[in-house]
Amino acid sequence: MIPVMTNHLGNETSPYLLQHADNPVDWYPWGEEALNLSRAQNKPILLSIGYSACHWCHVMAHESFENAEVAAVMNRHFINIKVDREERPDIDQIYQTAHHMLNHRNGGWPLTLFLTPEQKPFFGGTYFPLESRYGLPGFLELLPRIAEAYYTRGEAIEKQGKVLLELMNKTLPGKNSSTPEFSESLLEQAIDHLEAMFDPVHGGFGQAPKFLHPAELIFCLQHYFKTRDSKALSLAAFTLEKMAKGGIYDQLGGGFCRYSTDAYWRIPHFEKMLYDNGPLLQLYATAWLATGNPLFKQVTEEIAQWVMREMQSHGSEEGGYYSTLDADSEHEEGKFYVWDRDQVAQILPAEEFEITAPYYGLLQAPNFEHKLWNLEITEPLEAIAKRIGIDLDLAQQRLASARNKLQASRALRIRPGRDEKILVSWNGLMIKGMAISGRILGQQDWVKSAQRAVDFIRTTLWKNNRLLATYKDGKAHLNAYLDDYVFLLDGLLELMQTEFRMIDLEFATTLAEILLDQFEDREMGGFFFTSHDHEPLIHRPKPIYDNATASGNGVAAVVLQRLGYILGEQRYIQSAEKTIRLFYPAMAEQLNGYCSLLTALDEMLFPPHIIILRGSSSALVQWQSILQNRYPHKIILALPLELINLPLSLSKAVSSGAAAGSVSAWVCTATGCMPEITNLQDLLHVCEVRGRITTLL
Repeated sequence: MIPVMTNHLGNETSPYLLQHADNPVDWYPWGEEALNLSRAQNKPILLSIGYSACHWCHVMAHESFENAEVAAVMNRHFINIKVDREERPDIDQIYQTAHHMLNHRNGGWPLTLFLTPEQKPFFGGTYFPLESRYGLPGFLELLPRIAEAYYTRGEAIEKQGKVLLELMNKTLPGKNSSTPEFSESLLEQAIDHLEAMFDPVHGGFGQAPKFLHPAELIFCLQHYFKTRDSKALSLAAFTLEKMAKGGIYDQLGGGFCRYSTDAYWRIPHFEKMLYDNGPLLQLYATAWLATGNPLFKQVTEEIAQWVMREMQSHGSEEGGYYSTLDADSEHEEGKFYVWDRDQVAQILPAEEFEITAPYYGLLQAPNFEHKLWNLEITEPLEAIAKRIGIDLDLAQQRLASARNKLQASRALRIRPGRDEKILVSWNGLMIKGMAISGRILGQQDWVKSAQRAVDFIRTTLWKNNRLLATYKDGKAHLNAYLDDYVFLLDGLLELMQTEFRMIDLEFATTLAEILLDQFEDREMGGFFFTSHDHEPLIHRPKPIYDNATASGNGVAAVVLQRLGYILGEQRYIQSAEKTIRLFYPAMAEQLNGYCSLLTALDEMLFPPHIIILRGSSSALVQWQSILQNRYPHKIILALPLELINLPLSLSKAVSSGAAAGSVSAWVCTATGCMPEITNLQDLLHVCEVRGRITTLL
């Protein structure tokens, strides 16, 4: 037995890395020290990638990395490097791609890869059990075999590594031999394609495990608002309703888990990620706008309240949003969230239990490990009220009272861990969600929450005119990635439409300039995931596909176009078009996974109208609210008269004859602005006519 020691992770900011700081494994963070050691000692690298809320990462840690015998073998044969995929998505992207090429199947976390000292992978998998099971080799028996292969099959490993790098480079799109003709029909084909993937019984796309697909749902809703295509609306609304009623949603505390292990949204892996809930805030708020479904409004309110209550930092450096809540508590997945039916019956009065039990599925068979219940909505409250002979209002009151009691009881349990690092990219997603939902539902405290997050990033993670990617415990570090810039820029654009601040426009413009200077492929088009001055790695990807979050290139094209239209800046618009042009052949050949780029294509073919409102702050509120809720696909900027030093494109002079307290409006397109409009009904008429023209083009 070897003694427990402190390894090289003790000074890291990542909670995931710190979870492993006392392992007997001699872990290093990714960096020159470990890489140089591998080269100097000619030892292969054991690369382990995960994140703090990951259930199977915890399982492998408890089985293997806390095991002294396993650690001794790891330390003898390998240089062991631990990576937080949330802090280093650049490394994670490269080696997830490598895993797929080596094993011909998708990866995941924990990701376990073995590399040469030149960082080229030659073998790997995801979770390995301590001893052989699940059809997987045991980790302890695998380790010496991998080490032996490295020393005895060096020539074959070197050849394989060369081929692997060539294949990875081929994933980058080549220059188009001909100029593609952009077609609106691609947008309709995308909706048809999503319909073909759609689960008409349970909602969502594909089968178990079932992920949330926010980019696809956002595309459907945006397409509906522009075209009034009922099919697009039904795909999104049906899915959102099924998700909201399922166990993937925290029925008591708000917020969605990462994915469902089944096709029914019933049992998730219980980690809650900031990056899921930001886009879902946007989705449920806009779906409520489209349908009036009160469930969507309720879910929007509950997610926002959960975010501000549990996921936003407070104190002297308050404002940023934390990253995740763990799946596990007390070393058991889901323990914080699931219930024993008898326990619920003891907590609630009989008249509340008779409502709550059928509503949340407690009268059905246990759905979690055959003995417990993860709450899901299984019967309409109206039907329950009718069956027991009370009116709906009373049933709602009893359910609300029961929920409060269950929440209070659950609060006494040991909570899952919270990863309190603040990531710029994920904050950008939540800033956007809070800004959009705050303006749709008229919740000023949500808007202020988003503004606090922006201000935190600007004061804490903006150094020497560049973004840093992550912050925790007083330390901001790591060169920011494409997603950090474009997701934050996207959030700023939505925040400006909710409550315009000149400082946000200035910040957005600066981010756009750095995006073009540091990330754009000026020759081929598109954007690299890492900046031109980033640490050299074995591959430099250009993210194309929407995954759990939207493609950085898709979002870059959208935000550059929108900012370009707002400012009249052709460089931004041309860069966006060049990006769309680069990826267009791939989109036309295979629609799956390109919804953010399709949104950019849509707005290139049909540039959004920009409505500029000028007036006193109090007078702007009514016009802004009516317009934004009626035309969520238009860009609406309400600019108080006291604002000065606006860009020329926004600096509209109110006519001298305008009455005090009135509002003046200008409807602008990519080619210019209409004359000043001072009557709200006239403005609504113009918007309706121009909306129909856009749809018919």
